[in-house]
Amino acid sequence: MAQDAALLADLDPNWPPILHFYDWVKPSLTYGYFIDIKKYLHIEKLAEHKLDLARRPTGGGIVFHIWDLAFSFLMPAGHPQFCLNTLDNYRFVNEIVLDAVVSYFSLQDAYLTASSATQRDPSCNHFCMARPTIYDAVFRGMKVAGAAQRRTKKGFLHQGTISLTLPQIDLLEDILCSKEEVVRAMQIYTFAPLEKGASLQTARADLKKILHQKFLAAFEQSSL
Repeated sequence: MAQDAALLADLDPNWPPILHFYDWVKPSLTYGYFIDIKKYLHIEKLAEHKLDLARRPTGGGIVFHIWDLAFSFLMPAGHPQFCLNTLDNYRFVNEIVLDAVVSYFSLQDAYLTASSATQRDPSCNHFCMARPTIYDAVFRGMKVAGAAQRRTKKGFLHQGTISLTLPQIDLLEDILCSKEEVVRAMQIYTFAPLEKGASLQTARADLKKILHQKFLAAFEQSSL
């Protein structure tokens, strides 16, 4: 997270876009810059489960980097595809992510949602995979990929997550403060495209390659 913050701070508006992927030393969580994490997680339980925790330089909710593929994308302000409208930037990046997800998992009916889902319990709004928001990649109403952004005069940082396997319910119930509604929402709204028994490590490696190819292709088309 510190590296992403430094990349954004040092971003030259005339640089080419930057895409990089995360590998985690151990199961981890990240949370949006403005979240008071103690309201939503039993911090002492994270150590018991050997979970790392870090604050992101972007906004958004709590993300469990246990069942996902996570990546960051930086768009310099001098690039022709940079936009001052944050939602347009979301849509630009997530259309590429959607293309990769559809290609790899054959989710032909996946799409970018046009609006954000509402929740009865406000706590659900602070968990990334508990609620689809505008321009998230969804399949049959369930969230496949989400993201958070931060924009400066130099460009924007987009931190994304792609769901691969279903959340571990007993872990969630042990560490969440408002567990019933959040767990229920994650069960309803999280879609896990990886087939049972498939290798999470292999899927991450394959999806990284496809995402890289799709990002390259998107920028090649935009330069035509």
